[in-house]
Amino acid sequence: MIDYKLLEAIAMVVQEGGFEKAATLMNLTQSAVSQRVRLLEERAGKILLSRTSPPQPTDAGQKLIKHYLQVRLLEDSLEEGISDSDDSTPVRLSLGINADSLSSWFLPAIGDLLGGGKILIDMHVDDQEQTHKLLRGGVVVGCISDLASPMQGCKVDFLGAMKYRLLARPEFISKWFPEGLTVSAAENAPAVMFTRKDMLHYKILQRVLGEAIKVKAIHYVPSNDQFMKMISSGYAYGMVPDWQSKTLRSKGEVVEVHERAHDSVKHYWHCWNIDSMPLKTLSKRLVNKAKILLS
Repeated sequence: MIDYKLLEAIAMVVQEGGFEKAATLMNLTQSAVSQRVRLLEERAGKILLSRTSPPQPTDAGQKLIKHYLQVRLLEDSLEEGISDSDDSTPVRLSLGINADSLSSWFLPAIGDLLGGGKILIDMHVDDQEQTHKLLRGGVVVGCISDLASPMQGCKVDFLGAMKYRLLARPEFISKWFPEGLTVSAAENAPAVMFTRKDMLHYKILQRVLGEAIKVKAIHYVPSNDQFMKMISSGYAYGMVPDWQSKTLRSKGEVVEVHERAHDSVKHYWHCWNIDSMPLKTLSKRLVNKAKILLS
C-alpha cells in the first residue's frame, strides 16, 4: 500500500525546488518533510531523490511522483464533480511550453479559463524539441511540442504551425555575408540562439548549405524580447518567428539572410490520457483556439 502523505512530500520537494519551500507549502517543519522522504525511500528500498540543489528525482522517484500527480488530478476532478460549493480548491496544472508560444498566442487561447480562478497553471518553459521530456518524466500533465507521435499513456492534437526566418540587419549581412550565406560565413558570423538546446538554427543552415555547420560565435539569450533586440541592433543573426519580426521586416530593419532559410515548425498538444475534467477543459479550449490563432 502506497502512503500518499509520503508521496506528497517528495513531489512537493521536487515541485518547489527544495525541502524548505516544500515544508512551508505543506505547513510542516523541514525535518518532518525530510523524514517523510527518508521513510518512503526505506519502504521502496532505494534512493528516490538526489540531494542536489535543487533536489532531483531518480528514475524510480520520477515514476512515483508521476503516479501521485495523476492520482491527485483525478481526485481534484472528482471533488469538483461532486461538490456544490463554489469555494472548491483550484486545480493546479503543470504545463510544458516553448517560449515563443508563451510570448504570443498561448495566454490569449486559455485566458478566459484562468479568470474564473478554478484552474491555476504552473509553466515550465523549454524548447519545443525538449518539452515532451517533461511530460514523459511526469513533471507536467501536458506540453506543446514539435513531436507528432503520441507518447505512451498520452494523447496528441495538432495545433498549427509557426513560421521562422533566419534574419539580420542589412548592414550585418553586408559585413558578415558579403558573398551570401556560405559555409565559412555561417560558421564565423555571430549568431544568437535561445539556449544550447535550440537546434533550429543548425537545422536551417544544414538544409540550405547541404552539410552540418559548426557555428563558432554564439550568443545565448533565453528571452524573446532581448533575442529580437540582439538581431535588430545588429549584434547577431538568428531564427525569429514571423509574429515577432513582422513589423521590423515591413520596415526593412531586418531582412532574410537567405531566401530559403525559413521553416514552419508544427506544434502539437500532448497531455495525459486520464479522466480529468480540468485537463480536458483546458485541452479542448487550447486546441480550438490554437487552430485559429496559429492559422
